[in-house]
Amino acid sequence: MELPVMPPVKPMLAKSVSALPRESGLRYEPKWDGFRCIVFRDGDEIELGSRNDRPLTRYFPELVELLGTVLPDKCVIDGEIVIVTEHGLDFDTLQQRLHPAASRVNKLAVETPASFVAFDLLALGDRDLTGEPFAERRALLETLLDTRGPDAGATRIHLTPMTDDPEVAQDWFTRFEGAGFDGVMVKAADLGYLQDKRVMFKVKHERTADCVVAGFRWHKDGEGVGSLLLGLFDEDGNLHHVGVASSFTAKRRKELVTELAPLRENALENHPWREWADAAAQARADGKMPGGVSRWTGGKDLSWEPLRPELVAEVRYEHVMAGRFRHGGRLARFRTDRTPRSCTYAQLDEVAPAELADIFDQARAAKGTVR
Repeated sequence: MELPVMPPVKPMLAKSVSALPRESGLRYEPKWDGFRCIVFRDGDEIELGSRNDRPLTRYFPELVELLGTVLPDKCVIDGEIVIVTEHGLDFDTLQQRLHPAASRVNKLAVETPASFVAFDLLALGDRDLTGEPFAERRALLETLLDTRGPDAGATRIHLTPMTDDPEVAQDWFTRFEGAGFDGVMVKAADLGYLQDKRVMFKVKHERTADCVVAGFRWHKDGEGVGSLLLGLFDEDGNLHHVGVASSFTAKRRKELVTELAPLRENALENHPWREWADAAAQARADGKMPGGVSRWTGGKDLSWEPLRPELVAEVRYEHVMAGRFRHGGRLARFRTDRTPRSCTYAQLDEVAPAELADIFDQARAAKGTVR
């Protein structure tokens, strides 16, 4: 493979902001919920690179085949791999594609085929475009991926919608969440492609929920708490694992060990998740248990320490998918004024689903939208 921009490439990153920037010269895109992927093509050679330098090529053979029919012979394109369903983007199903067995990968490629959404062009032919302004890169990308034709949807290769109108972007932020979108990305029209630099902006959904702290995992250093295991009660009084709260400082990780110590005593007695402490049960974990093996972390040990479910934590989260927090939450504070049984699913925002098929059409039709 000989390209003007060679793998590996560190994707350009974004910093979080609480409100949508509205300065002139900005471009807005929906924030897709999938695997960040940079596609490298040189003739018959196609490589799917990830943000952590782990190639994704072997996991998505159906995309490699499709990209070979759509892309020019020499190019480098930044985008996102997603799984699209009639109910929106499905990140849980996407994670299942990262399987070590080739037979399983090939089976899932047929049963749950992935799509690729392009949003930046880093190289075309022998030309390195990373130093060019984003507006020029986007215009060139549009000439390569004009997906407005009647057969565009069947290819599962898409060009992300984009607008220069902040009112349209604000509408996307609210309306597209039901389809599984994370929020809105913001880029300056004159921005070059700066690898591994947080020079874009992202506006993401954030809410709070009071959750039961039912266990924790040790940090990889073995000296502090890495994450808190969170639960919510359903209408029948069952406590379900809904996700974790993490991203603690080194000092806070050690403080939590001391704070949680009293709750470790006799924690498995009558614990609603006590069966998951059994190693055999963890091996059968389906992803909703707090223990088990993570596909994305390549077999990383996710064993956990139970706590008596008596502590309530207020947690910031982005959105819920299939009854769980899509991303890890962040601990806001412990709520000694709340009882665990008051922590139910009823407090979570329910977002009406949006039709993915309409998103591209509406984006193109919106006033002020840039193709």
